[in-house]
Amino acid sequence: MTNINTVTITGNLTRDPELRQLASGTSVCGLRVAVNNRERIDGEWTDRPNYFEVAVFGGRGESAARYLAKGRAVAVHGQLRWREWEAEDGTKRQAVSITASQVQFLGSPKHSASEGEGVPAERAAPTSATAGPNIAADDDLPF
Repeated sequence: MTNINTVTITGNLTRDPELRQLASGTSVCGLRVAVNNRERIDGEWTDRPNYFEVAVFGGRGESAARYLAKGRAVAVHGQLRWREWEAEDGTKRQAVSITASQVQFLGSPKHSASEGEGVPAERAAPTSATAGPNIAADDDLPF
């Protein structure tokens, strides 16, 4: 039996991308994506957000950091990654994140900036998955 670990989400960035370098020199971009679930509570429809941490490696991560901004709609396809560690206070912590194999830029960048201001020029280039860089190749992943 083959195991399958695949996830696809669409949502909006809750903060600007955070680009950093690993000790190996590989770039990794951290994204936080909010995905709303509609639920009926006491007869009223309500949006309940779920928040996902996403890691985008290599050139795809650099492109995401360059072109994305807080509020921008994205589609992310990748794998779930579970990790466990011990915090400074000695308690065990756990987290599930997404390691992206594809990121598509959705919507228009001008609609993602807060208070109606435009997105900085270096982040405004692609307006859709077809116009923006394709962040889908697996050859830059460090595993």
